[in-house]
Amino acid sequence: MNAVGSVVLSLDAELGWGFHDLEDPPENRVESGRRGWSVMVDLLDEFDVPATWAVVGHLMLTDCDGRHADHPAPPGWFRRERGSWADREELRFGPDLVTDVLEADTDHEFASHSFSHVLFGDERTDRELASAELRRATEIADDWGQTVDSFIYPRNDVAHREVLAEYGVSAYRGKSPTRDGVRGVFDSTVRDQSMLVQPELDEYGLVNVPASQFLFGFEGPARTVAESIWTDPMLEVARRGIDEAARSDGVFHMWLHPNNLTSERDDRRMRAILAHLERRRSAGDLTVETMGEVAERVHRSRGIGAGGTDERAAAGTN
Repeated sequence: MNAVGSVVLSLDAELGWGFHDLEDPPENRVESGRRGWSVMVDLLDEFDVPATWAVVGHLMLTDCDGRHADHPAPPGWFRRERGSWADREELRFGPDLVTDVLEADTDHEFASHSFSHVLFGDERTDRELASAELRRATEIADDWGQTVDSFIYPRNDVAHREVLAEYGVSAYRGKSPTRDGVRGVFDSTVRDQSMLVQPELDEYGLVNVPASQFLFGFEGPARTVAESIWTDPMLEVARRGIDEAARSDGVFHMWLHPNNLTSERDDRRMRAILAHLERRRSAGDLTVETMGEVAERVHRSRGIGAGGTDERAAAGTN
């Protein structure tokens, strides 16, 4: 599809919204959202790596009543916002952090992670709710002078793709064909399974850019043991994926949450991955793309222009 391989990096930028529906949110992740966000902005600038930042729309607000009475969410959906997190504005709002992404030296892609992290595949999420999430997210993005060309589903729960198309979205991150965690490391390093993916145009005109690797899927004691006798397993898999992309014409799509960076140990992982990516890109046999750029490339290869128009049909050609 392209002359050389490419690497895509996407981030689920959500602060507290990634956990607000959980009975017992992981405190270290909740409290690391802002820290990790700032570290990633700095690292991506340092290595000049553009990424797709999928932002929960509510973070772009400066205040709200915590109730959202006009939103068709299930009963209790915003309970934590107006309850235990009512005085935790730093978990609910992040316009300063969004501004950091938009004003970064690196040209990142602004994308959507919904308005309030509703799970699109949940049985309670009907078309009305999915549409409300997209409508509010795109309205807020427009207030900021941004468009929503790419969408990342909360918890990768893919559903209601037709709603994405209705709101002008071009691409989404699809489910990974490879396994995460220990099994993924085994598949890549022992079975030598490919980590590359091929973006595909679906029946709604959306480009599915599947995930290849979640960069924080091998943590805790298992990670400590692996590092003591071998190396950081996620770093090894990421290097293998980047190298494979450099040798082929596929896409290696890495992803993470900023809140995965809970310590300097995690920062070192990301620095090492980005440094390796920069070395391979500098060699001239690899490109770095955003999800939106992948979608543009796929649409162009199919003769589809901006807005989903068929350029070949418009020109009267087959």
